[in-house]
Amino acid sequence: MGSEIVFKYFPNLSEAQKRQFLLLEALYKDWNIKINVVSRKDIDELYLRHVLHSLGIAKVQEFKAGSTVLDVGTGGGFPGIPLAILFPEVHFTLVDSIGKKIKVVQEVVEGLALTNVRPINERVENLEERFDFIVSRAVAVMPTFVHWVKGKIKKESLHERRNGIFYLKGGDLKEELQGYRAARIFELTDYFEEAFFETKKLVYLPQKFK
Repeated sequence: MGSEIVFKYFPNLSEAQKRQFLLLEALYKDWNIKINVVSRKDIDELYLRHVLHSLGIAKVQEFKAGSTVLDVGTGGGFPGIPLAILFPEVHFTLVDSIGKKIKVVQEVVEGLALTNVRPINERVENLEERFDFIVSRAVAVMPTFVHWVKGKIKKESLHERRNGIFYLKGGDLKEELQGYRAARIFELTDYFEEAFFETKKLVYLPQKFK
């Protein structure tokens, strides 16, 4: 399953965006040989398990030009890089505390000629900036993640939806989210028909989440 699955769900891409999505597989396969950041099974299904999964956020939220998004624990660049391709006028900061992962992100960003991505090798707690939205893919349970990103979300909102967190998770989230009354869960099966998404969810947590 290749890049055509992305084009299926996002039919209005520019030619430049299509080229960038097409390039992803070769770039990741090349760098994964040198620095393993994606499992072998996942690299063979990169577009389904990583790219399209990341773009689930875009099915729920369209980021406005000039807004800022922080991807925490980006690993090899997910969900940040696919979102940065989709929203070229949005500023993305991709942070990870593991240097070799950020090395791969830097190389992929250069290979795609993305000018709206800033990779940073750092713990998120040490960042002093604030962002419109924070995105991530299941790097910790929600209470831990919320603690990590405390004070990192701008108060003034550019969007109709209040600034906050978009968190890609799987499984039963009832217990994990019981302390967050304002949390909203989006089932990714509402947007994608592939079996992979049957247990996949997107959690939106607005800034004032209590």
